[in-house]
Amino acid sequence: MLVPPMTMIDFFKKSEGVWLIHRTVHHFDAVADESGDSKIHVNLVGKGDERVQKICLDQGIDAAIAACGASFMWQPHEEGSQEPNPEQAAILVDIPDDVTGRSGKLLRNQGYVEKIPVVSRYWFGDDGILTIDTEYDQNQGQERCWFLTDDFRVRASTVRMNNGIYLMTYCSERRMVSEQDLVAMVQRFL
Repeated sequence: MLVPPMTMIDFFKKSEGVWLIHRTVHHFDAVADESGDSKIHVNLVGKGDERVQKICLDQGIDAAIAACGASFMWQPHEEGSQEPNPEQAAILVDIPDDVTGRSGKLLRNQGYVEKIPVVSRYWFGDDGILTIDTEYDQNQGQERCWFLTDDFRVRASTVRMNNGIYLMTYCSERRMVSEQDLVAMVQRFL
């Protein structure tokens, strides 16, 4: 039975690995809808990591209250086994509100919608759904993410621009299984 993560550190841990993402983007203006596949590489980053320390310093946050961080690097799916481009990456830092860790701030060295440092608010609902609200300079975004199984999750997000144009994205994400993982699975069934 699935036990959903209820803290950001548990969410980051459960998200570690490489994910194949199928995304559909609906634009509510004159731009055509789009869809495609990509990959995201997620790695846990310790709170003592220099990248976490720098992001906290840049945002004026005491790094001692950071719980952890994570690195998210994305790449087009068709690039195969090539390493992801570190320029297409973000570091997220968890600053929980309290000891329960069910809500707090996420510091990012760069946002998804606007490539600027940003602070988001997050919280986990009783159902395990993670909600992240982000205020950019020109946009507002909300993302919701939840696990259906340990290896399959869903993300839905909306972006509202100051000029009123909206877009909505739906992503289904499947953890990619390594050759080592496949061998281990086969051994369990022998």
